[in-house]
Amino acid sequence: MRKIRTSLSVVSLAFVGALLAGEPTPGKQVEQALTLSDGGVVKCLLYLPQDYSKTGKPAPMILFLHGRGESYGPLSLVAKWGPPRRLAAGEQMKYIVVSPQCPGDSFWSRDDQQKRLVALLAHIKRAFNVDEDRIYLTGLSMGGFGTWRLAADHPDWFAAAAPVCGRGNPADAPKLVRLPIWVWHGVEDRTVPFRYSEEMVRAIRAAGGKKVRFTTLEHIGHNAWQAAYHSDELYRWFDRQRASQNRP
Repeated sequence: MRKIRTSLSVVSLAFVGALLAGEPTPGKQVEQALTLSDGGVVKCLLYLPQDYSKTGKPAPMILFLHGRGESYGPLSLVAKWGPPRRLAAGEQMKYIVVSPQCPGDSFWSRDDQQKRLVALLAHIKRAFNVDEDRIYLTGLSMGGFGTWRLAADHPDWFAAAAPVCGRGNPADAPKLVRLPIWVWHGVEDRTVPFRYSEEMVRAIRAAGGKKVRFTTLEHIGHNAWQAAYHSDELYRWFDRQRASQNRP
């Protein structure tokens, strides 16, 4: 994790081919690896709801960004926490869940990975029947850093964001005033200090934001994600949000 940020340049990356699997099977989380036009590869876990249909009702989507520890190892490690963990345990969800893996030599908040996330999101929206009014963004630790940046750079793309024990740039607060954001952080966090989330929440509220929610977890260290993603209320809160409601 490193301090955020330089401005994100215009993205021209595109997917040119799939390396693993064909059309995913609804109701099953599968591994995908897709090649970008710049030669890079994005690996991700992809889940389609059981009742998913290419021609039926569009499905809401969650983009989940894992933490640093899940960069080092096979793609299956991404299911260690968060929504992909629940899916790996056999739970069915109503969302298309996209859980990419960040390489160990990069960070979600860096320019290169932000470009890849933008390209990944564009590809998923083209390839699958996504309800673009209900795309939810969340991530933990390093993924929380990435969540703050992606949300700030593209606030109109998301219905809501939930950064968990991450860090954003308080200067981005004016961009985030209309986006519903639920921030989670453990008060005893010594890896990503609690004050980083406090600073973001304070800055957004000072800029006029009224849609930010802050859950402070007493006596909890860095693993705030266990409480956040185990909470069914987080998903019910997602379900109440729409991107179209956040625009002027």
